[in-house]
Amino acid sequence: MSKVREQYEAFPYPERDPEEERRRLITGSPSLPQEIDHFVFGGQRDWSRPLRVLVAGGGTGDGLIQLTTLLTQYGKPYEAVYVDLSEASRRVAEARAGVRGLKNIRFVTGSLLDAAEYGEFDYIDCCGVLHHLPEPEAGFEALRGALAPGGGMGFMVYAPYGRSGVYTLQAAFGTLYGDLPPGERIAKAREVYERLPQGHPFKANRNVNDHKSGDAGFYDLLLHTQDRAYDVPALLDVLERTGWALSGFTVPALYDPSRLAEVPEGLSAPERMALAEQLLGTIRTHTGYAVPKAEARGPASGRNRTLVPQIKGVQAAQLARAVAQGQKVTLGSDGLSEALVLPKEAAPLIGAVDGRRSLSEIAAACRADPIGFGALWGKVEAKLGPWGMLLYSSVLR
Repeated sequence: MSKVREQYEAFPYPERDPEEERRRLITGSPSLPQEIDHFVFGGQRDWSRPLRVLVAGGGTGDGLIQLTTLLTQYGKPYEAVYVDLSEASRRVAEARAGVRGLKNIRFVTGSLLDAAEYGEFDYIDCCGVLHHLPEPEAGFEALRGALAPGGGMGFMVYAPYGRSGVYTLQAAFGTLYGDLPPGERIAKAREVYERLPQGHPFKANRNVNDHKSGDAGFYDLLLHTQDRAYDVPALLDVLERTGWALSGFTVPALYDPSRLAEVPEGLSAPERMALAEQLLGTIRTHTGYAVPKAEARGPASGRNRTLVPQIKGVQAAQLARAVAQGQKVTLGSDGLSEALVLPKEAAPLIGAVDGRRSLSEIAAACRADPIGFGALWGKVEAKLGPWGMLLYSSVLR
């Protein structure tokens, strides 16, 4: 058994109790239906057609459970295949799906490198997995080979700067305890960890906290035997070489260097993103969406008035009241923040966002003339879009 499989058999990750599904749904990026539509399908997917989903390296099931639960709630058809090398992790994911009564999911114990054998998929979820493969590039290629025309992938891979101190500890613990069984390895590593000085780069790193969430989190962060990180240039390079193109990161503001410094003219978009990552220094994961290189496209835009806007992370009515009353609203992520400043006239437009009305219908409901609406909505999109709060999707219609 490989060291990686041995780890996840001993410590399924992330640590989850299936009974918790009766009380809460864990959500996040990637693989929210609204995000998938926004980044992969231009906000125009026909949700009456079943979404064929591959969850590649599904672990204990967060992405799978989120996506299939929400599609079930929305009454949208899907067919999902879950693949993971760990039988222990699969049992947790299956139990979570069972508690929720989710249907149309096929569970497979296997490798994502065999993805094409399981069919052709409109959407692939691969969150926190590719960076743990012996040859990550082979994983990117295998998933590209399983993608249907017009489809895309939601991904998360580790980033280096926000994980300072992680890799030095992984190397040290590997030297000390690499030949021990998982249970002994973690017990001894915890003892050493407690003796590390507070000035250690890892202990001084406030960006990571998985090691505080239990044995599975500690092991996955500090004892993993196969783990690499990608800075922006390396990520864009591996995507390009394996037939992918970046559609967008879920929080574009993090990749905009002009929020931190006056940036010279002439830098390309990749150079600007790389510069932002270096300046910010807190990005620990890159989360985004990719589409086939031959079908390269970016996310949806409000220039298309037939699209349906959705506001993520806050109630539209609540945000509209804050804007109307001039209340302070702070937007932020990974240590970067911005005060939301919008004209009070934008409040009715935001308040009319219900996930079902198109932009044209919102304009009509607010009795806004087309030119005035376009100018005002452009300001809303310019403020909320970079923080991943404004998405376009008709999944609720």
